[in-house]
Amino acid sequence: MSIRDIESVEEVVFMDEIFDCEQPRRKKKSYRARVSPLEMYSDAEFRRKYRFSKEGAIKLIDLFGAQLKSDGRGGKLSPDLQILTALRCWGRNEVQDDSADLHGISQQSITNVCRRVALSIVQKRQMYIRMPANLDEEVQKMNMFSDICGFRSVVGCIDCTHIRIPHVPGNEGHYYINRKNFPSLNVQVVCDASLKIMDIVARWYGSAHDSRIFNESALKLKFEGGQFYGRLLGDSGYACTPYLFTPVLRPRSRKEVRYNAMHVRTRNSVERCFGVLKSRFRCLQTGFRNSLENIKLYIVALAILHNIAIIFNEEEFPVEEEVVEEQELQPIQAVGRGAAVRAAFIEENF
Repeated sequence: MSIRDIESVEEVVFMDEIFDCEQPRRKKKSYRARVSPLEMYSDAEFRRKYRFSKEGAIKLIDLFGAQLKSDGRGGKLSPDLQILTALRCWGRNEVQDDSADLHGISQQSITNVCRRVALSIVQKRQMYIRMPANLDEEVQKMNMFSDICGFRSVVGCIDCTHIRIPHVPGNEGHYYINRKNFPSLNVQVVCDASLKIMDIVARWYGSAHDSRIFNESALKLKFEGGQFYGRLLGDSGYACTPYLFTPVLRPRSRKEVRYNAMHVRTRNSVERCFGVLKSRFRCLQTGFRNSLENIKLYIVALAILHNIAIIFNEEEFPVEEEVVEEQELQPIQAVGRGAAVRAAFIEENF
């Protein structure tokens, strides 16, 4: 059966063999009918539930379906339904029972489906999440940012966002409690002017400061090593450096005021990125109920899907007010070479 076949036929599969689980004793096989959601829903309803258009979903199946085909040792859950089941869970953040009932999949299998789909997506991470590989690509990024309001030499905007997680037991659990007093991962993102994610770090606990996450990242080493011509824009939670400009905390001149205004307008790209990402995949806003290992995997997979949605020109979902990110507390005063380079840049360009 080809990938397209699911659009026109009803599949009947063996539920107790979906993921090749070895059982001491064979149980009687139970059958459950599945009809493709591509047929069940109108275009608008499908998009609302699965967060991609039907055309976009079919393209996703083409991109990742081959890695999800059964090896033939057990029953077959088609790549189509695996991908659509994961999209439904991540997009609407529904109770697993609901998604299981809809797709004819046992509740216990939902987590396995989502993990398999996420792994197939993350295997192609380097194709979809990457910083500019050469000067030509970097110039394209800088021109896109310059088109916003004229801020020159910006290759990316950086910030962090909190993703709610279940309570982490044990001695390290308190590290995950953020300043709003709930457990989270603090996820660092660098995006371009089109809101594509170019770099993501999804391993830090909620109490970690944004500045520490960047200071211990591989990306900082690349900037310090002179790999990029342009610079990042970040909020006052970061230290100002020659390659990461922050706002002037207490502007004293018209040039500094103009710099701050243009900095805010340009850096707003990363705030919009978070809003669009979390509005498409509601689980990133409301939180996960999975293991930490799976949550980190899902975050990266959803960042990739976010970029693919932009490539596919998928329509954005309305950004809800609570998705808007709050600025990191404890602003860092710019000193030393970073402050001097920023001051010279302001004097020359504003």
